[in-house]
Amino acid sequence: MQVLVYLLFITVAWASPRLDPLVDSKRGLIRGLQATDGDYAMFLGIPYAMVNYTNPFGAALPYPDFEGTFDAYDDSAICIQNLQRTDQAIGTLECLHLNIFVPNKASSINKLPVLFWIHGGRFLYGNGGRTQFGAKYLVEKDVVLVTINYRVGLYGFMCLDTPEVPGNQGLKDQVAALRWVKENIEAFGGDPNQVTISGASAGGVSVDYHLLSKKEKLFNKAISQSGTSLCPWGVMESDQSVPIRIASRLGWETDDINDAVQFLANVDPKLVVTTALDLSITCVPCVEKEFEGVEDFITDHPMNYDISKAKNTPILIGYTNMEKLFEFYNKPADKYDENEIFDENLGLGFHTVDINQVSLVKQFYLGDEAVSEIMKYELTDFDSDYTFIHPIHRRLSNYLDNDGKVYHYVFKYSGGRNFGKLRDNITYPGAIHSDEYGYLFEMTALTDTPTDEDQIMMDRMTTMWTNFAKYGDPTPEISEVLPVKWLPITKNALNYLEIDNELIMKKRSYHARMAFWDLYYQTNKKSLKGYKEE
Repeated sequence: MQVLVYLLFITVAWASPRLDPLVDSKRGLIRGLQATDGDYAMFLGIPYAMVNYTNPFGAALPYPDFEGTFDAYDDSAICIQNLQRTDQAIGTLECLHLNIFVPNKASSINKLPVLFWIHGGRFLYGNGGRTQFGAKYLVEKDVVLVTINYRVGLYGFMCLDTPEVPGNQGLKDQVAALRWVKENIEAFGGDPNQVTISGASAGGVSVDYHLLSKKEKLFNKAISQSGTSLCPWGVMESDQSVPIRIASRLGWETDDINDAVQFLANVDPKLVVTTALDLSITCVPCVEKEFEGVEDFITDHPMNYDISKAKNTPILIGYTNMEKLFEFYNKPADKYDENEIFDENLGLGFHTVDINQVSLVKQFYLGDEAVSEIMKYELTDFDSDYTFIHPIHRRLSNYLDNDGKVYHYVFKYSGGRNFGKLRDNITYPGAIHSDEYGYLFEMTALTDTPTDEDQIMMDRMTTMWTNFAKYGDPTPEISEVLPVKWLPITKNALNYLEIDNELIMKKRSYHARMAFWDLYYQTNKKSLKGYKEE
């Protein structure tokens, strides 16, 4: 690591001294911490940009160079949000930070590949802190891990079609973090020319957005877990009524968008997001209106992009086999609302959904059975396919159209570190949304010692993911840990790796269900949100 080593303190002669690293970055001196659970250093809470308090819903500002030494000791700051489970408003606007985890062997002559991780959370919540995304297991495989915070919800994705608040500020925050890494990571022993952008759920959607964005390319490889920009929940239309409605609820009556935004800029952010929640307002990425002199990110619906960045970018992408089981497994019997499950869900992606279309989808998944608790697994298949799996399959073909080298997987392993199932007390076989996290990251919620089987899965997942970051190939050679060669997809073979107790190469996952959705989308393409006549 290209660092100046600072001796924090000297213990007595028979004890080992503690050495804390000091990095001379282009932004100034940054002091980190030596990890106590492995041979790596941690640089926590480094600011890469700053929110403009005059307009916290708009573009971030560059963070000034450090005048003295910045002590990178604290990753506790998170961006303002309502917690997923309790709806409690927490966080701060002073949150545009990144964390860097560096193996001790990294140096100016031994620059290591960089894995840049974007957290999920439906673009509404989440953070990049160590409680969920601890680096221990990944850095053991000789990569530098970077995790980030970006603005979420109202402050990250309010889209008003105005120069002041054009939308997608959270995605632009990610760009700012990638630019910071490109400029500074070499000082930490990372290779700025070997950056793999990665993420899951909304993070996976973000990865896909970066692949299709026309902005400069700041990464070399991409990993997208359980998400693409074609997911029906991953894009919305602008809504100029949002700040006016929130301001009105808080006692400020106006019909002027900018006046409402200016008012909200001076209100406690926790009160703002709580009010938005009370009004059932959610904000996610949107198609931006272009303005001269204003940086944009997405200016057309994601289905209309050619994704030319995929041409020379190795991509690893997949999903879990029971993505949406969390939605139904513990749902009370009286909460199975047919309209909500089918009509409203389909309405996320289509302008019109008539009764015959809904009937067709229901019949395919349920036969002649009614929507009820006893059909929870069939409903899981529907929701998983529509919300995650088919959007990913649609994107696979787009990547191939650009001659991309794409590795596809289905994660099915059920063990003691399946994060999502443990969180939701699900005992059904298979894997649900976010279950793979526990086999890549150290997580404070997972305190039990891994079983032998779980340790094997951890070794396999971390090795494949870091191999991909190093070589653009998750299995460059067969080994005891990785006994199967993972083949990329081709135009003639939709290869995928089934990740379970065994690693098995298969072809065309859920082919009947995906064929149904191919036909459904083709039949109803003119009703698709974002559709343009050819």
